[in-house]
Amino acid sequence: MDRPDAREMYDLHARLCKAIADPKRLLIIDALRDGERSVGEIAEELGLSQPNTSQHLAVLRERKVVTATRSGTTVFYSLNGHKVIDAIDLLRSFMAQSIAAGVS
Repeated sequence: MDRPDAREMYDLHARLCKAIADPKRLLIIDALRDGERSVGEIAEELGLSQPNTSQHLAVLRERKVVTATRSGTTVFYSLNGHKVIDAIDLLRSFMAQSIAAGVS
């Protein structure tokens, strides 16, 4: 398989950033920091409807941020590695610096 060219990489980067740019999706990612959870568990913890949670998880799954495992009728989601958490934590650190510097 050929390596993507720069434009393709920027496009993939933008689509990934768009997927995690939603506040509810960031909450979902944060809820999955400590491991696998069912859609119902995530929805209940975050105060979201189950259909809405499923829609957000579908976007995250499409971008390979999360993976899904079925056990009977229950679907469990987990992070596809912790690099996305590292990236989000890095952005939070950058935001904290910006806020401290008076940038909003």
